[in-house]
Amino acid sequence: MAETETSVPTRLPVTVQKPTPYTFDLGLLLAEDPNPVLLTTAENLEAELAAIARDGAQALVNQLLSTCPIESTPAGVLLSLPGIETRLPREKALPPPRTPTTWEKFAAKKGIKSKTAEQRKKMVYDEETGDWVPKWGYKGLNKKGEDAWIVEVDEKKERELRAKGKGDGDRGAGANLGRTERKEKVRRNERLQRANERKGRKNGGK
Repeated sequence: MAETETSVPTRLPVTVQKPTPYTFDLGLLLAEDPNPVLLTTAENLEAELAAIARDGAQALVNQLLSTCPIESTPAGVLLSLPGIETRLPREKALPPPRTPTTWEKFAAKKGIKSKTAEQRKKMVYDEETGDWVPKWGYKGLNKKGEDAWIVEVDEKKERELRAKGKGDGDRGAGANLGRTERKEKVRRNERLQRANERKGRKNGGK
């Protein structure tokens, strides 16, 4: 039997020589070839384009290995890219800055910050009962202590509540102090809301 001859692919050179050197933007992994593309015949079109692409990729790899810092880590060998130099054009102009709303102006003036994700949670953990309860509303944590049979109160506030007739019978004015303060906050917020609505209508808002 005749021995079959196996063809060994020719190893291409690692160095790439061009009349005009490449320009690189390593942050974008970009290699720009300013040399004209010289094609011979239509039959060799694919091979010649593949050779040009191969030279560009080889030149880019050479530039990366010779200029970028390389370090060995437990995850493998890492090569750090530099910053991007090429400014890519935008298809459309930048949008104009949005005008702040009335609330955003007020919040910036008063130093009010948006609530975090933790603050927005509706349920909180009650360490005394070991259960998750809502912050507000029915059986909310804000009503904690209102049903207690004995409470510690401020004598001054209790005298003020008694004078206003907001006591709770035999339990004393202080027994209903938490509920009274909570309802007073609700009424104060409603007054502020109505005042803001009147101010908005006066300024031409909806």
